[in-house]
Amino acid sequence: MKLKTLFVAGMLVSSSVWAADEAVENQVTEDGVVKVEWQDPDSFRDIRSSGDIQSRFEKRTFDQLTKNLNKEASKILKPDQKLEMVVTDLDLAGDVRPTFGATTHDMRIVKDIYPPRITFSYKVIEGDKVIIAGDEKLIDMNFMYSVNKMNDKTYRYENAMLTSWLKKSIAPQL
Repeated sequence: MKLKTLFVAGMLVSSSVWAADEAVENQVTEDGVVKVEWQDPDSFRDIRSSGDIQSRFEKRTFDQLTKNLNKEASKILKPDQKLEMVVTDLDLAGDVRPTFGATTHDMRIVKDIYPPRITFSYKVIEGDKVIIAGDEKLIDMNFMYSVNKMNDKTYRYENAMLTSWLKKSIAPQL
């Protein structure tokens, strides 16, 4: 009986390990004129949650960044244009540090030595024609000094960096 129980337990463990090895699909977020594919988030430089379930934190982060991109891109793009991006790396402003039991969660410490970064490819599509395409590696070394300090919105540094990119790189080409 013990051997049968061990065999069944072994099968369950091996099947769960096998399921974990399966390729995870890239997350895709879409809002209005913006579509973003988040390619292999597990390999991103820093998208660590400080106190939430990691998958929930990633989904909320990706949704918020896409929502803000849509808000800003809608002001720049013409009605029949769409922005599509494939993000290959993301590093949120700050660094997650353990609290060693002082609280139940880790803390994200935001200092100027931990700037936000993002690497992606993009294309602006008009109808079925690509009118602008390229690759970007954005980093905002001045992020602590360029955003209103009274702004307490989530992902304010990343949103400011992407908004600046839209205004300086995409808008002049349209």
